[in-house]
Amino acid sequence: MSTAIIYWSGTGNTEAMAKAIERGLKEGGAETVLLSVDKTSADAADTYEKIAFGCPSMGEEVLEENEFEPFFLSIEKKLGGKKTALFGSYNWGDGQWMQDWQKRVKAAGAALFEEGLIQQEAPAETVCAEFGKRFAAF
Repeated sequence: MSTAIIYWSGTGNTEAMAKAIERGLKEGGAETVLLSVDKTSADAADTYEKIAFGCPSMGEEVLEENEFEPFFLSIEKKLGGKKTALFGSYNWGDGQWMQDWQKRVKAAGAALFEEGLIQQEAPAETVCAEFGKRFAAF
């Protein structure tokens, strides 16, 4: 089953999460591709059976507004039935951006994997890799 990890990272924390999740997916036997959001399109992303999206919390606990949010809007309606995981880092707040993002994914009809994985600032790579292994089996 083909799996894409599509992420946006400002400080490098969400990118580190993406790389650790990729490692876990591969250890779990998943065929995986890692893409920053500026290196793909909604049409290309739609070809994957599973997608893990990564974006940190920005400003008032929202998705990054210039690149990631427009991309996510362009694929959101295509998520019906897709196995989808969410992850991201944050520096403040209580995770409201992830809760809102989960609601959007569920409303789109996607099969949401667990709760979104959030890590404060620098991620715990083992936690992220384990998340990836579990997503490989999902």
